Amino acid sequence: MNLFGGTISSLENGLSYATLNHKTIANNIANVDTPNYKAKSVSFKDMLEEEKQISISAYRTDSRHYDFSIRQSTPGVNNIDGLRYRNNGNGVDMDAEQAKLAENQIYYNALIDRVNGKLNTLNIVIKGGK
Repeated sequence: MNLFGGTISSLENGLSYATLNHKTIANNIANVDTPNYKAKSVSFKDMLEEEKQISISAYRTDSRHYDFSIRQSTPGVNNIDGLRYRNNGNGVDMDAEQAKLAENQIYYNALIDRVNGKLNTLNIVIKGGK
């Protein structure tokens, strides 16, 4: 029985995406005055594709051996090319980055609330409904 599988692991993956997205947006904001800096973005679709492709499975000679896989995932952080908002070649639009940051914060908080709800439900079940 997989007690923490399904929904909680999906929420965990969503939190990983939101955290990486937050770091990327914060990096863009921090480099708003850096000449020739190109803004970066995180693509959830690219992260999923890379996760599917990058996995190494162990060879099992007996069915009693543990099955494991090693995943080395490179997140889907991409440069946004072709954008120049300043004469120095910088590609960061501060207003757009702040809007993305606010949107990502709302997404992250919604996921945290959902994880808390799931864990509270498990807590109630463990205590026997009391």
